[in-house]
Amino acid sequence: MLGTQRPNEEAGMEAWKRLGGFIGANMPVIVVGCVATGVLFPRELAWLEPLVPAHFAFMTFQGSLGNTLGQLGEVLRHPAPLLAILGVTLVAMPALAFLLSSAIFAGNTDIVTGILIEYSVPIGIVSFMWVGMFSGNTALGLTAILVSTLVSPITIPLTLKLLMGASIDVDAPAMMFDMTLMIAAPALVGMIVNDLTRGWGRDVLSPVAAPLSKIFLVLIITSNSTAMSEYVLHMTWMRLGVALFILLFTLSGFAWGALMARVLRVNASTAVTMSFDCGLRNISSGAVIATRYFPGEVVFPVMCGTLFQQLLASLVGRTMTRAVERGNALQRQEGRSDEGRG
Repeated sequence: MLGTQRPNEEAGMEAWKRLGGFIGANMPVIVVGCVATGVLFPRELAWLEPLVPAHFAFMTFQGSLGNTLGQLGEVLRHPAPLLAILGVTLVAMPALAFLLSSAIFAGNTDIVTGILIEYSVPIGIVSFMWVGMFSGNTALGLTAILVSTLVSPITIPLTLKLLMGASIDVDAPAMMFDMTLMIAAPALVGMIVNDLTRGWGRDVLSPVAAPLSKIFLVLIITSNSTAMSEYVLHMTWMRLGVALFILLFTLSGFAWGALMARVLRVNASTAVTMSFDCGLRNISSGAVIATRYFPGEVVFPVMCGTLFQQLLASLVGRTMTRAVERGNALQRQEGRSDEGRG
């Protein structure tokens, strides 16, 4: 009896992990389905909203199980790439997003606020998946995610207050408390669990929890989409303009990372990480903030990023792969030429 039970458990676990893999591999399509469902059935899905903070805290915890204090120390010994990533994501992009959106969508405070939130949130945990997929520097990627996540309870309210000023009413203490519970605390706990268990958290617990984390992400995206139902169903040219702005500005984030990598003259794996970390944001946290603290239209620009990020990451990754392959081929050609001359 015990002999048959164990293979059944293993088969069940494999099926569970395959489910998580299926969700991850088909995320661009699933995101569109989630947004459509939330927009079309906002009342029927209202029960999901109170569960979002707990779902998000679990996602952050699971995503942080790969971090260790040792990795953090290693990256901090050569901090230039990390500082460049944080400078772009925490300072340059929020400021530029505010200036451009204020000029283009002048007079619409809700839209400008939503765009600013979109580019003030921490680096997306999903960026680690893309960094690993395209052979990036995983230690740098994990550290950048962790640091930007831990400081977000301070940086997000501060950025909104400094740039928006009296235009919006920000309950900074309440926002900081929520961000601490949803992001900073679970991230810190995940790292501590992994350290104390000597990698068991990363190697055993994280893979088991990952499918549930992806299911929670699907529920969060669906729930947050209900808040923008009215605005999508009554689409205007201005909102289409907002979607185009988010598409182009999100794409520019990848370019910012690649440009900083070129300036610092880092190796290919670090350049990959810098590009993905500057391009991918934790939009789910931004949507939760927008939904909990601001009018519905603020959610619209934030959720537009959900539609574009995964697709852009896939395209950017393929472009970088081709560039690396061309560079390697060129180096091999030059090597053969040198041998011929020798």
